[in-house]
Amino acid sequence: MGVMTMKELCNYSLQQKKLRVAEHRRKHAHDGMCSGLTQSEYNRMTVRQKSTFSKARKFTHNRMWRETHKKFDVQQLNIIKKCI
Repeated sequence: MGVMTMKELCNYSLQQKKLRVAEHRRKHAHDGMCSGLTQSEYNRMTVRQKSTFSKARKFTHNRMWRETHKKFDVQQLNIIKKCI
């Protein structure tokens, strides 16, 4: 590849692009070997999901609420009564 004019360079780059596209298609063509799953194959598949999503909700709605909003004991109630 020597010195080229702009027109030759544009043609050369276009040809190289077409060659890359053709090579990519040849490389990734499966010739009909890949297809979707049948219904029985799809039903046999098991996909694990997140297993802790319900635990966090239960914690924030129950235990966390109880820890932050504990009932007052007698001494605290006496202090509150004096302030009011």
